[in-house]
Amino acid sequence: MSDNRSSGSQGVAALFSQGRLTAIPRRTARREQLLVHLTETLFERDRAYSEREVNEALLTVHHDCAALRRYLVVAGLLDRPKDGSSYRRVS
Repeated sequence: MSDNRSSGSQGVAALFSQGRLTAIPRRTARREQLLVHLTETLFERDRAYSEREVNEALLTVHHDCAALRRYLVVAGLLDRPKDGSSYRRVS
């Protein structure tokens, strides 16, 4: 399993240039690797984030924070109540 994780990390690193995400992958498996990486590096466990805080964190890596935020929620990596009042890292 650690081999898969390290190869996934290397694959994710290829998506970045000078600390910025060059593009959001279209392939689902590749995008999921990226989303897991972003979740683990940008968001703490057991902490609630406002939408603004989530956007600010995502803007540090890519200009389309809305798309990334939506992908994170759809993938089940960030949880959001129906009223959209906060976000939490799921795992």
